[in-house]
Amino acid sequence: MHGPEELAMEDEEGTEEEMSFSDPEDFEDDITEEELLGDILQEQPHEADGIDSVVVVDNVPQVGPDRLEKLKNVINKIFSKFGKITNEYYPDTEGTTKGYIFLEYALPAQAQDAVKNADGYKLDKQHTFRVNIFTDFDKYMSIGDEWEVPEKQPFKDFGNLRSWLEDQDCRDQFSVIYEAGDRTTIFWTDVKEPVPAEERPRWTETYVRWSPRGTYLATFHQRGIALWGGEKFKQIQRFSHQGVQLIDFSPCERYLVTFSPLMDTKDDPQAIIIWDTLTGQKKRGFHCESSAHWPIFKWSHDGKFFARMTLDTLSIYETPSMGLLDKKSLKITGIKDFSWSPGGNIIAFWVPEDKDIPARVTLMQLPSRQEIRVRNLFNVVDCKLHWQKNGDYLCVKVDRTPKGTQGVVTNFEIFRMREKQVPVDVVEMKDGIIAFAWEPNGSKFAVLHGEVPRISVTFYHVKNNGKIELIKTYDKQQANTIFWSPQGQFLVLAGLRRYVQDLFLILLYSFLSKVI
Repeated sequence: MHGPEELAMEDEEGTEEEMSFSDPEDFEDDITEEELLGDILQEQPHEADGIDSVVVVDNVPQVGPDRLEKLKNVINKIFSKFGKITNEYYPDTEGTTKGYIFLEYALPAQAQDAVKNADGYKLDKQHTFRVNIFTDFDKYMSIGDEWEVPEKQPFKDFGNLRSWLEDQDCRDQFSVIYEAGDRTTIFWTDVKEPVPAEERPRWTETYVRWSPRGTYLATFHQRGIALWGGEKFKQIQRFSHQGVQLIDFSPCERYLVTFSPLMDTKDDPQAIIIWDTLTGQKKRGFHCESSAHWPIFKWSHDGKFFARMTLDTLSIYETPSMGLLDKKSLKITGIKDFSWSPGGNIIAFWVPEDKDIPARVTLMQLPSRQEIRVRNLFNVVDCKLHWQKNGDYLCVKVDRTPKGTQGVVTNFEIFRMREKQVPVDVVEMKDGIIAFAWEPNGSKFAVLHGEVPRISVTFYHVKNNGKIELIKTYDKQQANTIFWSPQGQFLVLAGLRRYVQDLFLILLYSFLSKVI
């Protein structure tokens, strides 16, 4: 017989033997840590944590302590567009920076965005940034001495993006959205009736837009824009911009501009985004002022520059860096309007009168910013800039109120852009001006003037001898719009909306038979 105390001790000894977790001496563990603790190991800190949010910027100007603060402001202005910079380090030797810096972002994705968009950024003529993720240096250090053939990327065949130009009947294409927006069809403009070329349901959520040269068809979606092209209208590119409402292309179709009122924040300009249409890469974001008119930017004829006008300021940017030309905007007090020449990188802008200072029209050559012509104007009410298609001439329509009168007279100031010192000829008209239009390929222009029902159309010719010749005037024309044919041989006068309910063609002139 055992007593109670002896039984309790035996029970404890037995329990200790049952709860032993020791492995036998001959036990072999064949379970890896990854299998056993995989979810925990995934969350362990890695060597690159935090470092993959750091970028290294090379080719930065080397400055002393007196200019360091200014340099930091410039760097922050450029790189804060991609996200919040949480830390920065400017290595120096005896107070002079070494020409490279370290910037840390809040998120790795922001650092990647900085590399994509700021690498190759031209700060000035001597400094072009090279931007890399800090962790990339390990990758570059491990590159072997022997060159390896890069992996061949599969070719994406989008077809012939200008296929319609090969049409035997020289037909063009147009798009129609119908059935309450559920269907979109591309038609050929056949002689008898339109012929469907491509038809799809729910191709777009709002509307479509052709690029300037007809290479792309853009469709609108809540999440962004899609570009289509080729014979079968395959998807070429996508651009993610939530709530996009408006788009614009550069003349060369290399860049796409999108606008969304939903994305803009104070620290991250996303209302307006410029994209590279070939790569889909975001080039730069901009804020949008509430009073801005679309399109926000006006492009030079070759797509090398684009500009926007704000209060007393004209900002000119250059591609592909998307930075301000010469790193600063032009301060032009009172600037009202500007326009690019279609035949060269020349900007025309006008400024109204200010007390004793006359109004003026200025022609500026870019990128030098040289003023090649300034024209002072007096008693000006308004100005309109009309470029001839090839940029050979600029007509400035000037509405004036001569001293001592209450009426408005109009002067057409004709700038001869191809001649030395850009001479200016003047045509004065006392009638009210309804419309003005240059002949596309030539030196003639047409003017609709007068009041209903006594509207006339007058044709002028800018001659080589420095004179402007009145060719012909036709009276009693019920029209308010002028349409020249692409080659300038024919002209249509039309009454639109104000004069008749629908389009009504008034008159067709042939310069071969009726005017010359």
